[in-house]
Amino acid sequence: MKFMKRLACTLAQFVAVALSAGVLAQAPVEVSFYYPVAVGGPITKIVDGFAADFEKENPGIRIKPIYSGSYQESITKALTAVKSNDAPVTSVLLSTDMYTLIDEDAIVPFDTFIKTDEDRAWLKGFYPAFMENSQTGGKTWGIPFQRSTIVLFYNKDMFKEAGLDPNRAPGTWKEMLDYAQRLTKRDASGKVTQWGVQIPSSGFPYWLFQALTTENDALLMNAAGTETYYDKPAVIEALQYWVDLARKQKVHPEGIVEWGTTPKDFFERKMAMMWTTTGNLTNVKANAKFDFGVAMLPSSKRRGSPTGGGNFYLFKQSKPEQQAAAFKFIKWVTSPARAAQWGIDTGYVAVRPDAWETPAMKKYVADFPAAAVARDQLQFSVAELSTHDNQRVTKALNDGLQAALTGTKTATAAMQDAQREADRILRPYRK
Repeated sequence: MKFMKRLACTLAQFVAVALSAGVLAQAPVEVSFYYPVAVGGPITKIVDGFAADFEKENPGIRIKPIYSGSYQESITKALTAVKSNDAPVTSVLLSTDMYTLIDEDAIVPFDTFIKTDEDRAWLKGFYPAFMENSQTGGKTWGIPFQRSTIVLFYNKDMFKEAGLDPNRAPGTWKEMLDYAQRLTKRDASGKVTQWGVQIPSSGFPYWLFQALTTENDALLMNAAGTETYYDKPAVIEALQYWVDLARKQKVHPEGIVEWGTTPKDFFERKMAMMWTTTGNLTNVKANAKFDFGVAMLPSSKRRGSPTGGGNFYLFKQSKPEQQAAAFKFIKWVTSPARAAQWGIDTGYVAVRPDAWETPAMKKYVADFPAAAVARDQLQFSVAELSTHDNQRVTKALNDGLQAALTGTKTATAAMQDAQREADRILRPYRK
């Protein structure tokens, strides 16, 4: 009898262990990913919706979005997690973080996951302008997701009041200044009640400035990310134009213009024209209580804007099965139909030409032509400022820009100082 009891107990333990092992074997692969919330709109609900839809189609994978704050906060948290051996499986971080993530040995290239003709066709299907900040050394380190260019938003009602054609945005720097002079309003005491134009200089000042340098036909860095050209004459000239809009022409607020409040100022009719990311398109569409236009940025020597926004990256510390699951999700969420839906829901540029051929996107553009402006501007776009030790090199430029815009340095001195600091930081990376 005792033997039978022991046997029954042993069998029960065996069954329990076997069942436990079966449960463990079937446990879903968890894919954690950091996602930055940097612009207005119900972005988190959209991301959560994508995660839920993917899990329905792939019950063996669990997607766990972690909302990590701004882009700057997200890269800091990601690198801290890497140092703590607690990295996420994947993250959406700035495309310009590529060199930093490579230098920190934090990520793996996607190339090893590209195995089929379908995979290769998918990878080749992104806009080349977005891949410039996604590939280096013959490898693909980032997959474009929430990408953007800078566009000009303008209040058509204010244009009409100023005697301007509401369907024609300024095409050149000179025209933008002329328009801004006509659009700037002052009260009896001389206080400005409506600014002609507003270009943000906090948050991402280097990015807005790179639009100006691109339009003035100047590059800020080399393709290898080892040199910057902050003190070149065309760069200084671009900064002087920005400074003069405020300090000389008085059509732009002086000092630092806040990135986060610029759309709100636009909604509240405090200015007529604003430069901001096309990622604000849905936000503007939902909140502007007036007729507005969207246009490519004006030119000096050429048209142009840097690309911007975030890429997916795969972190090295993850287990192979997690990396494979994350790759499956990334490929799924950047497929034509979903890339189109993401663009429609957020205002970011759908990152693949075939996304623009989907019925949903075709209908959206037909009903709302402004959605295609950022896409059409891609042909004039350049890679966003990105170098080794990118945050410090970019900070050198941001500090210089803010010094010039606040009047503590001349444009020339500010850019010369910024270049000296960038040279010092990048010297070790030059071989």
